[in-house]
Amino acid sequence: MKLLYQTHSPFARKALVFAHEAGLADRVEVIHHETSPTLRNDDVFALNPLGKVPVLITPNGSGEGEAIFDSGVICEYLDGLHGGPSLIPANRIAALRWQALANGISEAGILVRWETTRRPEPLRYPPLGEGHLAKVAEACAYLEAHFQPAEQPGLAEIAIATALSWITFREIHDLTAYPRLSAWLEAFEQRPSMRATTLVGETLDA
Repeated sequence: MKLLYQTHSPFARKALVFAHEAGLADRVEVIHHETSPTLRNDDVFALNPLGKVPVLITPNGSGEGEAIFDSGVICEYLDGLHGGPSLIPANRIAALRWQALANGISEAGILVRWETTRRPEPLRYPPLGEGHLAKVAEACAYLEAHFQPAEQPGLAEIAIATALSWITFREIHDLTAYPRLSAWLEAFEQRPSMRATTLVGETLDA
């Protein structure tokens, strides 16, 4: 399998961490691709009409390959390939709900960056950036109060850890205000799957 990847994407990292936790990392060839709404990547668009990574190219009988996109869909696919316990638990709605919250944190964080660093300064709208930052803060407070991570990490833990590590990497929101959550993240980041997928690099918009 080939994974079209970006070393500074929380969504791409989620898919690759999931592959590591499922014991499938040695079956995945990681290929870095830069993507941005303002810098078209035709190789990615050829496989995903949204022009986003991650994209997983899977082998099939004809030798061509099927492109699977969206990190959550990729995780679902990978979970069906390994022989160990499922990383998406029987209570899948709960796991998908936590994943949705994690995705929202990353999406809001990306929009914060557009209004603070990525968009040309004369075009920025600070109230919009502040509104998206409020979503990040509310989501982190909700996790601090309600998230009970499983002892054996699964989709929920992977999604939340990769989202929180990304907002820390991009200095979007200070997690020290959430002591229980930040302590859990610090411990989770020591897992081999996280250490093997360190976030690095700057977004190229032009």
